Amino acid sequence: MVSNDTSFYKEIGSRIRRIRTLKGMTQTELAEKAGLSFSVINGIENARSGMHLVTFANIAEALEVSPGDILLLKTPPSNSRHIEELLSLLEGRSPAELEALLKVGRKMFEFTDSQRTGSDD
Repeated sequence: MVSNDTSFYKEIGSRIRRIRTLKGMTQTELAEKAGLSFSVINGIENARSGMHLVTFANIAEALEVSPGDILLLKTPPSNSRHIEELLSLLEGRSPAELEALLKVGRKMFEFTDSQRTGSDD
């Protein structure tokens, strides 16, 4: 639960800034992509101003994340974008291709799991 409006806007602004910088975007680039001004993005990231729901939606879309990834204050961002991308890569593949990908994926996870646990299977 959010304790007050100020801490909520600070956390949202911080999360937007973190996502933006991870994506290598400047505030100006985010503003242009979201159809907003630099001063609006700067004010939001620094918790000097709130935002309307449509502004929030435009920022999330410009960052190519779900609104939930920004709002889930104490939860790490979801993998939904990765899952959607994987599904789009699999569309139109033949059953043989899908089976081959499953085999590769299983082997890869077996290897990474064994590295994590330190076993030599």
